[in-house]
Amino acid sequence: MGGRLRQHPHTSRHAFTGYLFVAPFMIVFVAMLLVPLGYAAYLSLFREQLIGGTVFVGLDNYVRALSDQQLLSGIFRVARFFLIQVPLMLTLALCFALALDSGMLRLTRVVRLGIFIPYAVPSVVAALMWGYLYGPDFGPFAQLAEEIGTAVPSFLGSNLMLFSLANVVFWEFTGYNMIILYAALRAVPSELYEAAAVDGAGAWRTAWSVKIPSIRPALLLTLIFSVIGSFQLFNEPNLLQQLAPNVIDNAYTPNLYAYNLAFVSQELNYAAAVSFILGLVILVASYAFMYIATRRSRS
Repeated sequence: MGGRLRQHPHTSRHAFTGYLFVAPFMIVFVAMLLVPLGYAAYLSLFREQLIGGTVFVGLDNYVRALSDQQLLSGIFRVARFFLIQVPLMLTLALCFALALDSGMLRLTRVVRLGIFIPYAVPSVVAALMWGYLYGPDFGPFAQLAEEIGTAVPSFLGSNLMLFSLANVVFWEFTGYNMIILYAALRAVPSELYEAAAVDGAGAWRTAWSVKIPSIRPALLLTLIFSVIGSFQLFNEPNLLQQLAPNVIDNAYTPNLYAYNLAFVSQELNYAAAVSFILGLVILVASYAFMYIATRRSRS
C-alpha cells in the first residue's frame, strides 16, 4: 500500500473527546500555575525605585538573594528543622504502619483512625492549639509547673522554638505518612511473606528483610513530601510569632520571609526572586535525596 492510510473518523472523534475531557484540567493548570509562575518570573527581573519607577535589573534580585543573610539563615534553619523532625516522624510512621499491618493489634481501624485524625486538623488550628499548650502564662504545662513549684518550661524560647515547631508538624503529619506506608504494605504480595516463613524468618526478620525493602518507593515518596513541606514551613511559625515575636522574626523561615517582603515591605519584585531561589533549593534537595536513595537501592 503506497498511499497514506486515512484516519478513521471514529478514531479522530475519540481523540477529540479525550481532549475535551483533559481541557478543564489544562485550563485550570495553565491559569492557576503556569501563568502565575510566568508573571512572578517576570516581576523578579524588575525593581521598584523612588526615582525612575519600575526599572529592568535582570538577575540583580537573584544576586541580592544569594547574599541575603536573612534568607540564608532561614534556609539553614529549616534545614536543621528537617534533620530534627523528619527522621523521627518517618520512623514512627513506619513503626505504626508495620504494627497495623502485622495483624497483632486489636481495634485496628480505631487505632488507624486515631493516628490519622491529627492530619485532618487544619494546620492553623493545630498551631493555635499547640500555642495554647506552650503558653508560659496560661498553658497547662505552665500551670502544672506552678503547682509542683518548678520553673515554667520555655517552649517558646529561642533554645526550644525549633523543637516546638518540629513537635507541631510531627503531630500533624505522622498519621498522613503512616497511611501512605500502610497502603504500600497492604500491596506487598503475600507470596513474599510465605516464602519468608518457609525460610524460618520471624516477624521482626520479615519486617526488616521483606516489608521495608518492598515499600522503599513509598518511603522515598514520604521523604520527598517531607523535604518540600519542611522548606515551605509557614503557618506554624507565622501564628506562633504572635506569642514569641522576639524569637520568630519576619525572616524565621524562607516562606515567611518572602511573605513579609511581598505584603509587609511591599518588595514584590525581590519577594518573587526569593521565592524562585527557595524553589530551586527544594528542587536540588529533593533531587539529592532521590539520587542517594536510588543509588543505594541499586547497590
